[in-house]
Amino acid sequence: MKKYLYIILSGLLTASCVDTALLPDDKTVDEDFWKKKSDVALMVNGAYSKMTSSDLISRLIVWSDFRSDELVQSTGITGGGTYQQLLQIFTGNIAVTNTYTNWESFYSVINYCNIVIEKAAGVMAEDPNYTQGDYLNDVAQMKTLRSLCYFYLVRNFRDVPYITTAYMQNSQEMSIPQTAPEVVLNGCIADLEEAAKNIIAPTAYDGWKSKGWLNKDAVYALLADIYLWKASIHQNDASYNSAADYQQCINYCDLVIDSKNGAHVYKKSDIIDENNKYPALAKYETDFDDIFITQNAEESIFEIQFSGQYENINNGTALGNNALCQLLYKYQNNNSGYGYFSAAGMFGIKGTSNVVFNQEYDGRKVKFIFNCNGDAMEQYPIRKMCTAATFTYGTPNAAGQTRQSDRTYNNFAQNYIIYRMTDVMLMKAEAMVQLATEGDIRLQEAFNIVKAVNDRAHQEGSVTMGDTLRWASTSSIQGNAINTKVGMEELVMEERLRELCFEGKRWYDLLRYNYRHTEGVNYNAILADQGSFPANYRPMITLAARKSSELSALYSKMPTEPYLYMPIREGELKVNPALKQNPVYSSKTDTKNY
Repeated sequence: MKKYLYIILSGLLTASCVDTALLPDDKTVDEDFWKKKSDVALMVNGAYSKMTSSDLISRLIVWSDFRSDELVQSTGITGGGTYQQLLQIFTGNIAVTNTYTNWESFYSVINYCNIVIEKAAGVMAEDPNYTQGDYLNDVAQMKTLRSLCYFYLVRNFRDVPYITTAYMQNSQEMSIPQTAPEVVLNGCIADLEEAAKNIIAPTAYDGWKSKGWLNKDAVYALLADIYLWKASIHQNDASYNSAADYQQCINYCDLVIDSKNGAHVYKKSDIIDENNKYPALAKYETDFDDIFITQNAEESIFEIQFSGQYENINNGTALGNNALCQLLYKYQNNNSGYGYFSAAGMFGIKGTSNVVFNQEYDGRKVKFIFNCNGDAMEQYPIRKMCTAATFTYGTPNAAGQTRQSDRTYNNFAQNYIIYRMTDVMLMKAEAMVQLATEGDIRLQEAFNIVKAVNDRAHQEGSVTMGDTLRWASTSSIQGNAINTKVGMEELVMEERLRELCFEGKRWYDLLRYNYRHTEGVNYNAILADQGSFPANYRPMITLAARKSSELSALYSKMPTEPYLYMPIREGELKVNPALKQNPVYSSKTDTKNY
């Protein structure tokens, strides 16, 4: 029987052939494959499983949290290859050989999705148990997962090859140029709007599958995110209707919020609060562990699964999230006192310069980091997603609880959250602010959303009116009154930082902020084909670089749009001559000034 290998695209995009990274379990697939429903399930599971790779998870953390103002390199680690690679990013001196410029893991997922999209239709004729509904749902999940990967790639490289064709044999030629980001994102939107018609409902599964498989809520959340991104990019483009994209973001956010609240089931012991607009949100005071340690909480929308298991993967046992463990918790073994990263000093005690948790009874302060109320420090160990928080708040001004090591390095089976409900709520608030004019009721409505997220983090019974957000009398960290459009834009950003820190959101929040205050962006052409570039918004650079003592130097290292993006890895350019380098990178170590 003639056999051949189905090859997944490793991301090297080689000019001569597709690189030889094989299917799950190095399985040799012959012509009898794609005959049964289980064959499709194997490939769908394989695509999800590829999302659990350490390479991919580490990039989700490095590309967003570490490039932003949230994370710094832990002082206890001062050597080694990983340290040096990360130091390049921290100082703004990214070489084209830097390991974190490698996009391989994302294109591997993309090719799994492409294979399923191309091959699954034929299975319906072979196996009557594989129905039209099964097929449409599988394709919808794969188009959604593919779109998620492209959205990450566009936000980090801007100009990337857009591939929707499966590569299954190592003899296939491949030399693919980059596509303008506008085209890529429009393709993703078209896929997602089609997927929304066929993908499973959020209530289709119980248990981990309800958050581990992509469903309609996840599609809507991703659509809201992309529309918010595009609206921010084009905000100052008179020829583009950014208001329509902001409204689309709001519409999709509402679908998610209504779905989550509508699915909430009250317990018999619950005292129903008719004034609570968001019953699906738990209290951090009592339910932190449910959201960030036990995982797959009610308010969650999509999580990359390590505590649950994708079927037929890793022999049905839980996977270890080594990347998150090493970067945020224990970098080497159980005896490691810290991860490669710690929270920046601004997360510490009230009164610290640029403090994040500027309300005395904000429970996220003690839940998300360790030793937060101790002496002002340059960095703090991270609790969120790393270790349990089963303790009472205590007196806010007392010394914070010191670091515990109550979870082991081995089999650190911690899910990685992609979307949850408060993320979507704050997306809606951000879009509403941008649509509003001064004195517009939408500013007040956006404030109410932010306040709902903020209030649920407060310790019950201890909060005074002076410790809550107030519409007219409080101000943003930058000093702008929050009953203005400028103040509300900043307040939404600040609340997203407080609520979603270390969850892979911050750098993209800062980029949207930058683009909304930038003119002359050409999103219909790749950077290499443009002769000049818009200057970046200085207040955004101030925020992004405030964790560093070398702020003035970082100003000069991020002057224009291309500096916001990663370079194309040197090895990619050698094997794929169709690629064009981000123009600020002229050699391995040098950059041009644009």
